[in-house]
Formats: sequence, structure tokens, C-alpha cells
Amino acid sequence: MLGMTLPVNRYAVLGQPIAQSQSPQIHQWFAEQAGVALSYERIEVSPEGFAERLAALHAQGYAGLNVTSPHKLAALAAADTRAPLAELAGAANTLVRTAAGWHADTTDGEGLVRDLRDNLRWPIAQRRVLLLGAGGAARSVLKPLLDERPAELVISSRTPWTVEKLAAEFKTYGPLRPCTHMALKGDAFDLILNATAAGHQGQAPRLPDGIVRAGGACYDLSYGAAFAPFRDWAHAQHAAHVSDGIGMLVEQAAASYALWHGARPQTGPVIERLRRL
Repeated sequence: MLGMTLPVNRYAVLGQPIAQSQSPQIHQWFAEQAGVALSYERIEVSPEGFAERLAALHAQGYAGLNVTSPHKLAALAAADTRAPLAELAGAANTLVRTAAGWHADTTDGEGLVRDLRDNLRWPIAQRRVLLLGAGGAARSVLKPLLDERPAELVISSRTPWTVEKLAAEFKTYGPLRPCTHMALKGDAFDLILNATAAGHQGQAPRLPDGIVRAGGACYDLSYGAAFAPFRDWAHAQHAAHVSDGIGMLVEQAAASYALWHGARPQTGPVIERLRRL
């Protein structure tokens, strides 16, 4: 009927801080591809108010939520149901509305693998891979990386007990070895993935020289200013290929979009548009 307004699907990303999030722009571009209308907003919320806000957003009819730092662990804990991969990762970055409440999932690992394998054409299978970091970012990508069947996946942090605990949890899924950063001396890897937060403090992880194999690649899960320290380290180590995590950002968003809408958008054009901003 004339004058009627069609309902708009409501989505949001929750975090603190949240002003820098590119998710609203990314999801608007996805929606344009499909010719659908949606509302996607940034919502800043403190850890203390997170669970209450989730309940309120469900009551207000939001169809889906993305969750970023520092709420990924809380999102999993507050959800009514959980995907097995999110349970394993111990964190969730995507919430899907159900009649009973929120269903928690994680798309970070899928986003990373798709960017490495499909966009950058950097193979993981049968390669020696080093994953730097033992926090939530590393946990979220471990299982999808192991599913790609690397020759070996080494997880490394500054302290031995953090990676040893992580390796014990994930050892049934593939060839996994824990190692401190300094104990990497003498090793060499085809692919090095930085999942630490060091770049956000303007630093790169302290690593031995010579651990990038000839022709090897270095990838930072971060992007923007946080990417610069690791990028500079990788170039100093003569890495043949170096990339930030912009592609992962878009690919994990596409996986979230598919959970909400049942169809996966094209990511290549969105990655290109985002890099031009």
C-alpha cells in the first residue's frame, strides 16, 4: 500500500571503543549487492553493561550482531546456544537471533583462511606455518588453520605455559607445536601470522632473525596503524609477500552476513573499495 514502510533488518556491532569499526560500511556494501535494505550501526557498550544490552537488543528485534574487543568471550558466555567452533575457540564474534535468544558463532578463522587461500593465493596445506600469539585472536583461528592441513603449525608467545596449554587443547586437530619466541631461533617458516596485539602498542613481536623462509609470506591479522610495526619487521626479514588483515576483516564479515541472510556476498569488490578509503 502507498505510504507503507517496509521493515528494515536491524544489525549492529558492539565493542569498546567502537568508533573506528568499518563493519557498518562493509555490510552496507554487501546489502547493495543483493539489493536489500538493512540498518547496521555501531554500539559502544562497557563490559559491565554488555549482557544487559544483549537482552535489550533482542527485545528490540535486532536480527544479528557482530561483537569485537573486549566482548568476544562475554558474547559466548551470554549466548543461549553456541556453535561447536565458537565453543572450541572460547569466543564469539557473531550472534544470530533465534526465538529463544542469541546463537553464538565465530567467523574469524574462516575469514583468515579465505583471505590467505582464496584472495592472496598463499597456500597453507603442506607449509610450515608460525602463529604468533596465544590470546583470543589465536584461539579463534587455530582450528580452521589446522583444517587446511599444514605440514606443521607452530604457536609461539613470550611465555611457554600459555602456548603449551593452547597446544594441549588443540593437539587432536593437527600437527601443532608450542614454542616461545626466543626458542624459534634456527627455525624457518613459509608463512608467519601475527595474532598478537603488539602492533596496537606500536611494536612488533621480538623474534629471532632468519625465521622467514626464502619466498615466505608474513600476514598481520591487524590493519591500519597497528600493522606498521610487523610490516616493517617483515620487510627487514626480506619476506617475499607481506599483507595486513583487511581481507580477513571483509571475509569474516561475509561469513557473518551469510549466517544472517543465507547467502554469501562477493568479497573482492568490497576489499578493493575498503582499501581505497
